[in-house]
Amino acid sequence: MLIDVILPTFNRAYCLKRTINSVLSQTYKEIKLYIIDDGSTDETKNLISLYQNEARLIYFYQENKGVSAARNCGIKKAQAEWVAFVDSDDEWLPNKLETQVDFIKKNPNYRFVHSDEIWMRNGVRVNPKKKFDKSHHDLFRRSLEMCLISPSTVVMKKELCLQHGLFNEYFIVCEDYDLWLKILATEEVGFIADFLIKKYGGHIDQLSTKFPAMDFWRIRSMMDLLGNRIMIDKDKRSLVKAEIRKKADILLNGFLKHQKLQEYDELKSLLKTLDELP
Repeated sequence: MLIDVILPTFNRAYCLKRTINSVLSQTYKEIKLYIIDDGSTDETKNLISLYQNEARLIYFYQENKGVSAARNCGIKKAQAEWVAFVDSDDEWLPNKLETQVDFIKKNPNYRFVHSDEIWMRNGVRVNPKKKFDKSHHDLFRRSLEMCLISPSTVVMKKELCLQHGLFNEYFIVCEDYDLWLKILATEEVGFIADFLIKKYGGHIDQLSTKFPAMDFWRIRSMMDLLGNRIMIDKDKRSLVKAEIRKKADILLNGFLKHQKLQEYDELKSLLKTLDELP
């Protein structure tokens, strides 16, 4: 069971070696690592040159197009039936893939498997709040509020990515939220309760830091979900509409308070179609 690992990166030379080494040192060896360099201007190319004798590492450089385009490039180039993702600031624990492959072999009906994770912030382990619970329990509804699945934990069939149109390259953030929501709306996913990765936060180049109004993009994603791009049942549609209204009320008040009138008008225009959707 070959797994193609997709690692998008942009100006992350300061932490990229840790991520690469965590993939190449997996106890499960049947992998290829596709590094998609999304236009880095730092020392990334020099760092990659240190791995020139590593046959499992495949490096591609493209002009800066964003993380979605980089991941999609990797998915399209991947040859294996299964793909895995790792963000360039995260670290896989040594048995990550072996644990997931064993799970997949025992549960062949799943096309998507993710796991729990260790949170690291400024070099210190932190404990997430209960709302970040990643288990099966009511996962679709809870995932409407925020993204509960980290890309670095995911192993999935390539066909599932293609079925749902890959990552939305228009989204500057929440592209993972958008794709996972489509998948959760249509099928069951596998979950492993073990901690299989370390997720690092707190650095200044995180997209969540650069774009604080992430709920605006989550609303866009949920509107797309309702717009017949994927058929979901009546109960799920009601949940989606309720979450859109909840998030929109908060955002609209914030936009008015901070005089962000363009964003206010754009969101109001988007909401006009909500009641017209089935």
